[in-house]
Amino acid sequence: MADGIYTTLGRQVGLLREMDVIAQNIANAATTGFRAEGLVFSEHVTKTPDGGPSVSFALADGRHVRREQGALEGTGGALDLAIEGDGYFLVDVGGTPHLTRAGAFVAAADGGIVTPEGHPVLDAGGAPVFVPPGTSDIHVGRDGTLSADGAPLAQIGVVRPDTPDAMRRGAGTTFVADGYVAVEAPSVQQGFLEASNVSPVMQIARMIAVQNAYEMGQGFMDREDQRMRSIMQLMDR
Repeated sequence: MADGIYTTLGRQVGLLREMDVIAQNIANAATTGFRAEGLVFSEHVTKTPDGGPSVSFALADGRHVRREQGALEGTGGALDLAIEGDGYFLVDVGGTPHLTRAGAFVAAADGGIVTPEGHPVLDAGGAPVFVPPGTSDIHVGRDGTLSADGAPLAQIGVVRPDTPDAMRRGAGTTFVADGYVAVEAPSVQQGFLEASNVSPVMQIARMIAVQNAYEMGQGFMDREDQRMRSIMQLMDR
């Protein structure tokens, strides 16, 4: 008799997880280079012990990253970079290469190009990118070539993951990929930043739908619980 409650309970847990994902998306709607996430539901079908009809359980155990490009916003900053089209910037987070679309870079005191969190930006070969301290003219070409006062220094790494669907979210706006390759013809835009690809209107609409679905499931569980209590009371008489 409790099969319906178990099935609905699994659905409720999944809806709560989806609400957490939606809340994270909305919170990062104004975060540079943020990629929205969605929850993936899977279905598990099992037989009942008495040979009756099978029971289906929903499981929210996967996430997918939306890869649509966000709007490019002009800033004029020499180290504000955006990628138009395919690719991710390569940065070093704790000794591990990470991928990011957030190109709001700054120059460190030692000349290194880093993220606002202090993570070094890497070149195509995986080495940190530096510019001489005191450089007044920094130019980044469309292919990622970094020049200082007219002299080319390095090529900022623009890569794509071998398996985009297997990327795992890292700290902030970064991702971890098991493998990646250089983008052959990147399009790096200097003086621009890529906005988040979150659509607040769509996310709020989805939040309302999830909330209504959760309330509906909770109402079913309450009614089922009351029905089972009534049955138990009749059996005790």
